[in-house]
This record gives sequence, C-alpha cells and structure tokens, in this order.
Amino acid sequence: MKILSVVGARPNFMKIAPLSAAIQKHNAGHPDRPIEHILVHTGQHYDVRMSDAFFNELGIPMPDINLEIGSGSHAEQVGQTMIAFEKVLREHKPDWVVVVGDVNATLACSVTAKKENIKCCHIEAGLRSRDMSMPEEINRLVTDRLSDLLLTPDRISVENLRNEGVPEEKIRFVGNIMIDTLEANRDKASSIDIHKLLAENKLEESKHNNHFDESKAFAVMTLHRPSNVDKTEVLTPLLGFLTGEVASTMPLIWPIHPRTAKQLKTFGLWDSVLSNSNIYLLHPLGYHNMLKLNMGARIMLTDSGGLQEECCILGTPCLTLRWNTERPVTLREHGGASVLVGNNVERIRTEFRHTLSNEGMPARPELWDGHTAERIVELFATEFYE
Repeated sequence: MKILSVVGARPNFMKIAPLSAAIQKHNAGHPDRPIEHILVHTGQHYDVRMSDAFFNELGIPMPDINLEIGSGSHAEQVGQTMIAFEKVLREHKPDWVVVVGDVNATLACSVTAKKENIKCCHIEAGLRSRDMSMPEEINRLVTDRLSDLLLTPDRISVENLRNEGVPEEKIRFVGNIMIDTLEANRDKASSIDIHKLLAENKLEESKHNNHFDESKAFAVMTLHRPSNVDKTEVLTPLLGFLTGEVASTMPLIWPIHPRTAKQLKTFGLWDSVLSNSNIYLLHPLGYHNMLKLNMGARIMLTDSGGLQEECCILGTPCLTLRWNTERPVTLREHGGASVLVGNNVERIRTEFRHTLSNEGMPARPELWDGHTAERIVELFATEFYE
C-alpha cells in the first residue's frame, strides 16, 4: 500500500509527526504488510522558524517532495498547489492521499486527488465553526464532502458529519492526533529551562525585564487572525487591555506572529508594546518551547485552535479570542478549559478576572489518549489495505 500525506502549514506538522512514526512502527512489526509513506510539503510556510524547525524538532522525516508554493492569496496558493500536486500524483500513483486539518493545502490536495480518481482520507474531519467568512471553514466543508474516509477527533464531529448526510461507512472516530504529539513530547518540554527559552527567543527590540520569576503566575498569548489584527479599531483596544491590565497583573509572554508585528507597526502601536517591560516579546516558537510555556502558564489568551486543544489536556485556562470555534469539545460547557471571548474587551476583562479567581481541571475528551495515529494506521493495515 502506498500512502501520500500532505503538510502545508505549521499546525499540520504536529499532526503528521505521530502518523509518520506509527507507519514506521507498523512496518517494523509487519514486514509482510508494508505501508509505503511519501511525505509532501507544499511549502505554504516559508519562514524557517515556522517550518523547517518543526521537522527537526518533532522527528518528522524530511519531506520526500517540497512543492515550494510559498505565500500568496488564498486563490494563488490553492491554484499553484493543485498544479504542482497533480504532477506528483501522476508520477507516484498512491493508493491514498491523506490530508490533515483545514489549511489551503488540505483543500487543494483533496480536490486534486479526487480529480485523479485517488482515494482521499481527511484526518480531523467533521470540525465546524458555522462561520462561512472563515477560509478554513470552506476548506473543511469541501474536503469532507470529497473524502472517502473521514477520521474524526471527537463525538461532536461525528454528529456534524451525520447531520450533513455523510454515509456511516465513511466515518471513523479515532481521537485527536494532535494529542499524540503532546503526550510524546511532555518530558522533553518539561526539561526546557524557561530563562534560556526567553533569552534565546527574545525579539531584538524587546525591552522586557530580564529577571523572570517562573515561580510566579504568568500569562501567554498568541494572536494572528485577520479578524483580530487587521483593523486598528479592533487591535488598539485589545492592546490597551493587554498592556494596561494583563501585563500589570502578571508577566505576559507573547511569541509574536510576523503579521501581528507588521500591523502593530502600521497602526503606530509598536512602541507601546516595546515600552512595557512586563511584556516578553519573542520570535515565533518551536513546538517544545511553546508547549513548555503552555504547561506553566496561569492563563492562555489565543486565537489558535491547536492551543485550545492543548490547554484542554494540560489544564491551562484559555481565553479564546474568537467568536466561534470548530472545536466546541474544548469549551467549558463541554468540560474543557476554553471560553470564547471574541475581541470584545469588556468580555475579555470579565472572563480574565473570573478565570484568575477560579480553579478547575478540564475533563480529557474521549480518545484524546496519545494513540490516535496507531488507530489510524491499524485501519489502513486491516480494513483498507491494498
């Protein structure tokens, strides 16, 4: 059997790492039923800090093929990926194409696979935000509609697919493959010295206090979505809350996305961030460093879906800076650690204060146990082996 899997952007790497390892383990134990695995990197992330480092850090074999698509509009990325990926499929003729998540590469490669009459498997199927203004939601809907095998991370996702009329035989509840990566890397992340982390990743312009006390509470933030950073009327009050209230309560560690840094400079807000000695501005971090911060944080503020999931397992209270989420299983009302606060400062303030005054461990969702990749490979090795 020949499986060709695709990674496009940063979140994909954490999902492919355990799959790659599980295939290697299967092949070592079942030489009579080998699975040939070809890894394709579309090159959607061209920043070395946000791409190549993840292959090294997570032990993912370097890609067999790099399409080197780079940046561009959604249409440019999808179109260029389809053109390049079609050539790869015609050369290698895999039995299955495996796509993960909801980035542009996920959409482009699933469409191309089906046009070439190659079966497609979607890992992380069934997630829905119900927000059609999000490009990721379009990617999810189209990919799930086309895929022959839909591997879901939770029961809510299974119900979403059933309600959309997906045949039962296409759906398999396997758990969250992101948690495989988290569980496999806990020890390594725990051993990281946080002072060294802060020093080695410090943004050159940052004037933060170098005497960080990790025994005291600290907050961590990531912010990158256009809805939060592309309008000055949204970003300005958000920044006012971060500098005036969060950073005055505890140190705020902020690995800053290039898009966000650019917008802060464009809107004339950059100096107000730099001048706050309690805001620790860092370059984008590798997986282990980010996991270390999440493990120690008193609170996480983020618009990242993956961090919502990690907080759910680690027990880190999470203020999700979005109005909706495709991962409702992570929300407090479902036993998780996250609460949706959007970008409304009053709501963020209320939940920030409520969170700091309350403790409570979230429940671990079903099958978020670190063995999802093994279940996926077992499916291919038994039910779908060719």
